[in-house]
Amino acid sequence: MNATLQAVRKWAAQTARLCCGVPDYDVYVKHLREHHPARKVPSYGEFFRERQEARYKGGGGRCC
Repeated sequence: MNATLQAVRKWAAQTARLCCGVPDYDVYVKHLREHHPARKVPSYGEFFRERQEARYKGGGGRCC
């Protein structure tokens, strides 16, 4: 039961972030490691700032 509750909470948090335009950090890190191994993995704070700037300043989008 506890594992199910944790999975639901994780899903709900991810859905809320996506609704606000903030991609999931864990998915982003996995993507970087698989497709861009030479790139430095940003901290969550750096990731969040970059996503906010891309959304509100109109610069940036998907890399792939």
